Amino acid sequence: MYTQENGFYIAHGPNGPISILGNMANRHGLIAGATGTGKTVTLQVIAESFCKAGVPCFMADMKGDLSGVSQPGKLSSFIEKRLPEFGIDKESLTFEGSPVRFYDVFGEQGIPMRATIGEMGPDLMGRILGLNDTQTGVLNILYRILDEKGVMLDDVKDLRSALDWLSKHAKEYSTQYGNVAPASIGAIQRALLHLENQGADKFFGIPSFKIDDLMATRDGKGVLSVLAADKLMLQPKLYSTFLLWLISELYSTLPEAGDLEKPKLVFFFDEAHMLFEDTSKALTDKIEQVIRLIRSKGVGIFFISQLPTDIPDIILGQLGNRVQHALRAYTPRDQKAVKVAAETFRANPAFKTEEAILELETGEALVSFLDEKGAPSVVERAKVLFPLSQIGAITEGQRLDIMNEGKDINAKYKEVQDRESVFEVFAREAEAEAKAAEEAAAAKQAEKEEKKGKKEKTVWDKVKKAVITAVTGTLATILGKTVSDAITGKKSKNNSVKDAAGRAVKNATSAAGRQILRDILGNATK
Repeated sequence: MYTQENGFYIAHGPNGPISILGNMANRHGLIAGATGTGKTVTLQVIAESFCKAGVPCFMADMKGDLSGVSQPGKLSSFIEKRLPEFGIDKESLTFEGSPVRFYDVFGEQGIPMRATIGEMGPDLMGRILGLNDTQTGVLNILYRILDEKGVMLDDVKDLRSALDWLSKHAKEYSTQYGNVAPASIGAIQRALLHLENQGADKFFGIPSFKIDDLMATRDGKGVLSVLAADKLMLQPKLYSTFLLWLISELYSTLPEAGDLEKPKLVFFFDEAHMLFEDTSKALTDKIEQVIRLIRSKGVGIFFISQLPTDIPDIILGQLGNRVQHALRAYTPRDQKAVKVAAETFRANPAFKTEEAILELETGEALVSFLDEKGAPSVVERAKVLFPLSQIGAITEGQRLDIMNEGKDINAKYKEVQDRESVFEVFAREAEAEAKAAEEAAAAKQAEKEEKKGKKEKTVWDKVKKAVITAVTGTLATILGKTVSDAITGKKSKNNSVKDAAGRAVKNATSAAGRQILRDILGNATK
């Protein structure tokens, strides 16, 4: 019902249906408005329209409300009242849900969505960790070194291991890449611990999510990929950086498509202001470049935020399809935002845009889509269509049933894998270094023992020689005297011989002692 021949029927104005043209849907868009004015319902209507035309969509579900897109809606008094305004016959109205896949970074409410730390890159990781420029610079050095080594960063333990390794080898690389300060490494390690304590480490690992799985269709309809973001929203930087990573992956993965009759994928970025908070100019420039160029890949991006001023002008200027819900002007800042919002539209002489923004009712909006030539159409005050699917959250049982339907893709991402990456490489390298050090120490000890043995052998050889010399000399003296006595006719008594032998041993011992002492003193002075 909401798909027309050349576009997607979104709202109804005084002049009839207002549609997003299929070949202009990749020119991006903006859905803005204060809380409670109907932004989520508008997102749901636009996503349904694309879905029915076979265009898959990705959207983050901040409060669980978008999960209802999977179930048929029902007629309410509010909808019934508006049917004549939209020119819709009650009898022809068919409520139905859309094909849906639920995803969850934490793997609790849907299919796990992971990325490796290596794929995330140093700049996005630095943003997630809240690092300053110097610390991000150290992270860049680490990524460069690991890339040259041909090793991969998969998960948190890999990054921690790599940082520990870098701290031990910092001096080797400081000359080539710049100073790697221990304080910077310590700051990164602390930030990593904080991230891990929040449970965000579950997002990092393999198998990493493949962008092709967002491009699914079922029975001619585009599959709506709904990310459970209620828990992820508690970590705004992780949320916004993760979605930025997805957009970057889409840009780097998809081939050039040129101008298409309808987009390949539509990406809804809710709470878009988070993407630009505390973002460096360099990163903002990169975001602007990706958004500007990704349309050539057949991807349209819709930003959802309260105020148009939440989005930098350089990016706001690229959002051609606009739906502006009511704003409240309670403060000077609000009044300025209303004025800026009004100025972004092509004026309609039938009403004052600035006043209309303040008067819009729930479900009403100022709408301006691009025309056939790519120019903004005159703004119209219109009523957004109602979705054919359920408005509001589904039950836990319904969610589980849908999750169980996608057994193949669940099996693809359910189990965390652990391939050889930085942690394993450096652990093996450290083990090899420890073993080599142990072997070197053992060899040195063996050499020392061998030298000691040779020294002792030399000393005792000298002792033995001295003893033999002394004993031989003494015996020669005794024997000589005995022979002499025999010639002269003197008689030797046994006691005299014994005494001489004792003196010989004593002399020999004394000589040996003196020789040992000389050896010791001689070695000590060498």
